[in-house]
Amino acid sequence: MKRFTLIVLALSACLLMAFGCSSEPKKEEAKAPEKAETVAKQESVPPTIGLILVGPYNDKGYSQAQYEGAKYVEAQFPGAKLIYLDKVNPADRPGLTIPQVVDDLVEKGANLIIAGSDDMKDGIIEAASMHPEIVFIHASGDAALTGKGPGNLGNLFGKMYYSKMMAGFTAAMTTETGKIGVVGPLINEETRRLLSAAYLGAAYAWTEVRGKDIKDLSFNVKWIGFWFNIPGVTSDPTQVAGSLVDEGYDVLISGIDTPDVVTVAKQRRAAGKKIWALPYDYEKACEGQGDVCLGVPYFNWGPGFLRISKQVAEGTYKTAFEWDAPYWADINDHDKSPVGFMAGEGMSADTKEALAAFTADLGSGKIDLFTGPLNYQDGTPFLEAGEKGTDKKIWYMHQLLEGMEGLSSAK
Repeated sequence: MKRFTLIVLALSACLLMAFGCSSEPKKEEAKAPEKAETVAKQESVPPTIGLILVGPYNDKGYSQAQYEGAKYVEAQFPGAKLIYLDKVNPADRPGLTIPQVVDDLVEKGANLIIAGSDDMKDGIIEAASMHPEIVFIHASGDAALTGKGPGNLGNLFGKMYYSKMMAGFTAAMTTETGKIGVVGPLINEETRRLLSAAYLGAAYAWTEVRGKDIKDLSFNVKWIGFWFNIPGVTSDPTQVAGSLVDEGYDVLISGIDTPDVVTVAKQRRAAGKKIWALPYDYEKACEGQGDVCLGVPYFNWGPGFLRISKQVAEGTYKTAFEWDAPYWADINDHDKSPVGFMAGEGMSADTKEALAAFTADLGSGKIDLFTGPLNYQDGTPFLEAGEKGTDKKIWYMHQLLEGMEGLSSAK
């Protein structure tokens, strides 16, 4: 059995080396389990982070945001080190499992493992159970909330739904047709939550700011089947975006990890179509896109990664479900806010002014869009009249909201 284990580890290491595992610096804080705390106290050195990315590290989207978050830790925390493997998904690395990736990262010295994607949930729980001496962070997921994960696995995420509300608000302030199209990834609780938040932001701008009838607003979600395009497996996001434009949708919101939607909008604009788009995930996604780009809701992983890295090094990390709110004094503060919204060249001066007021009211609590009455698509209550959504209620959304078009579950 021992010899078999060594053979498996060797094969796993060879496989990962062939795919180009890179070495780099670190990231920041959080909280860890008792087991992890004991190990960290014994080590008392800056951790080596093993980062697992679902897409390419330079995808101009979700994975690049996490990669740059790790680079931030590297710059801010002397002695921290990063080891990462990107494109960990069934299309790019068929047959490679999360436990295999973790085994290799641990062998290379990682003592803080960060898994970047929701679809790694089962694999990271298994891997954390196999390495109780290591601190694991799932950058998504709910294992620490439900108690279904081992004691050394915590969760970290930013309250992106606020930034998505800002995206929806911007879209509704801009549209001339009243038709907002959304290119969504796969269907799960996270994506239903985020796209529902975008709808709420759009509905608020449409009715409360522009004074229009909600019946005249169309908010249509079309799903591709994964976080990004996998030829032959998912729907092609460029074709999905193009079909929305053909149907008269003049503002496109992206829910996928890569900037395909903006690329399509830019091409259609060049062909004479009046069209705008909002990409997702990565702060610089609007750069070079011109005035077709209205703005981008993005993750800023650096502060959270750094916080956790320091806690692991100090032996103070306690396992937790951490869902970090924006830094409302400046949502684009790179050192403090886990999520942001960066305006693009296409945003008008009037929309900027309205968005600033909307953002301030979100931050003060004057506007709380997750307040009932709100129904799911099938008419059943999500929030009763006057009921405010708790974190848990918002996290676990079973359908899209009433007023939205598109599937709420995979069929």
